Amino acid sequence: MKVNGDEGEDKLTKEIEQVEESGSVVPTKLVVGYALTSKKKKSFMQPKLVGLARNKGISFIAIDPNRTLSDQGPFDVVLHKLPGREWCEVIEEYRQKHPEVTVLDPPNAVQHLHNRQSMLQDVADLNLSDSHGTVCVPKQLTITKDPSSIPNEVAKAGLKLPLVVKPLLVDGSAKSHELFLAYDQCSLSELEPPLVLQEFVNHGGVLFKIYIVGEAIKVVRRFSLPNISKRELEKLAGVFRFPRVSCAAASADDADLDPSIAELPQRPLLERLARELRQRLGLRLFNVDMIREYGTKDVFYVIDINYFPGYGKMPEYEHIFTDFLLSLPQIMYKKRPAT
Repeated sequence: MKVNGDEGEDKLTKEIEQVEESGSVVPTKLVVGYALTSKKKKSFMQPKLVGLARNKGISFIAIDPNRTLSDQGPFDVVLHKLPGREWCEVIEEYRQKHPEVTVLDPPNAVQHLHNRQSMLQDVADLNLSDSHGTVCVPKQLTITKDPSSIPNEVAKAGLKLPLVVKPLLVDGSAKSHELFLAYDQCSLSELEPPLVLQEFVNHGGVLFKIYIVGEAIKVVRRFSLPNISKRELEKLAGVFRFPRVSCAAASADDADLDPSIAELPQRPLLERLARELRQRLGLRLFNVDMIREYGTKDVFYVIDINYFPGYGKMPEYEHIFTDFLLSLPQIMYKKRPAT
């Protein structure tokens, strides 16, 4: 299984090695193997994380995906985010042979988030509504073939324009994250299935990224698409690509925003949502993209869920992640000799 690197990977590896070689020796409590794409390694395996982990007795070891996994290690924990069915089979076989190792996360659970048709079903099934707010999902429609039928299918389903257009499958490629906004019925037949059409919900141009690391929850604000009025909708036509809002540069945490738009969802609501999704999804490392319906105080929509997201963009991720690793069951009964 060949995984290609990039020009910055060697530099990052050297920086990590320098961190590992510096400082005093701390007994190893936990050995964490990681199999990540070059992009994920660059954003996540930062020297600051490696240094903090080392001081807490956590050792990170890079997994070579071109070698047999069982011949590497031994590991207490395996972090992974590599594309392809082949890797899923490798990591699942390893899980079966090594039940003593915590694999974050099980590949069959991760695969559930690779399809946008099923991704939000667990949220829809929650029917989450209490005194702290309501969480639901936008009305959506899945189209797998025949683009000429899309206008009719949209009308039959009762979806209202504009519609957010998303690729059906999330395979880690840049194309799978390309999102579009369709403003009129005629343009729908120009789309390329398979895809998911999702009703656009006005949300004041602010999105909440809810990062979940085990029991820990961290929320950040990101700038998003502005509201679209009925008057604007009457003037607009066509399908337009819109930029991704996940980058740290799009942070809205320090912006001077209307409090009714910027106020974070209440903590009890987030804790219940995270708890329910951890159980239903079988995942411990994921994030939820959520918006507040404009003009309401506590009506929220989940629009996306991502496995092992860009934690490097999450404030204090180094401390949160290392504390999480040390809280895993392995550390409680491990009898590895100090090294």
